[in-house]
Amino acid sequence: MDISRKRGGTVATTRRIRILAAAALGSLGLFLAGTGNAIAAGPGPDSCVKCHEDEVASYAKSVHGQKGNVRGAANAGECSSCHGDASEHVAKRGKVPLKTPGKKNVSADDSNAACMSCHKSDSKRSHWAGSTHQSRDVACANCHTVHAAKDKVLAKLTQSEACFACHKTQRAELNRPSRHPILEGKVACSDCHNVHGSVGPKLVKKDSIVETCYQCHAEKRGPFVHNHEPVQEDCGNCHNPHGTVADSLLKMRQPFLCHACHTPHGGQVLSVTGQGNNLRTATSGGKDGVNITQGRGCLNCHTQVHGGNNPNATNPPAQFMLR
Repeated sequence: MDISRKRGGTVATTRRIRILAAAALGSLGLFLAGTGNAIAAGPGPDSCVKCHEDEVASYAKSVHGQKGNVRGAANAGECSSCHGDASEHVAKRGKVPLKTPGKKNVSADDSNAACMSCHKSDSKRSHWAGSTHQSRDVACANCHTVHAAKDKVLAKLTQSEACFACHKTQRAELNRPSRHPILEGKVACSDCHNVHGSVGPKLVKKDSIVETCYQCHAEKRGPFVHNHEPVQEDCGNCHNPHGTVADSLLKMRQPFLCHACHTPHGGQVLSVTGQGNNLRTATSGGKDGVNITQGRGCLNCHTQVHGGNNPNATNPPAQFMLR
């Protein structure tokens, strides 16, 4: 057998294999580029795992790293799709920092750009531009944990921990007697708020605060025969949803809460329209406002503060809450 010819055939075969492999990799690159998530050139995960074994292992267990989740290049296990080209980082053994979302060496906008390359079409993020969090340089990585099997923001029981890192006032309010069961994980911040932006005030999920509250408290919606105007305008006129000392999440106890709009002076309980009923009765001794300030009895008669259907009300602005 001609050994030289055999060796020549082996070399030729090897060359053909290399050409086919290069063509396959080129096709893969074109495919990923077509999806808008082309993998950045440079070392792959095999290079990263030599120093970042723990990070690569935890990433594999995350939502992004799960096999079959093929939203973009990040799900193919390509670290460079989020962290950028690592060629210089690897060549100089880590002395050149990478683009690491959430770190101070990367701006919030640059960090978020990596996330938005895959998540830009999600409807929940349609109002991100110009939102409270975006305008205050909050990065996705400030709240989300990408290299984790479970992102604490996505679980009701742990979501509030991420929010309380900045919203300490709301955390303190949840220590009050009357509050939503957020600490127990029965209610999540995201049940009421869309942290990625909203057309409503205070990042509420719906167009208004009342519509957001009606998601759970539909029985307060009405319409009623006699509506209570402040209720229809904003539940926050009377309630603090994060926690209060008074019952039912009220900002203060009645009758003082009622007095914020309805004056007790002159024996009259005045509505916002200026009409009212005289409370000078025989039981009060004819003294102005005794039934209100001493008896604290607004709710003795006006039980339906969110609106009433009493058909016998002769003076609707003052009587709409009667039994």
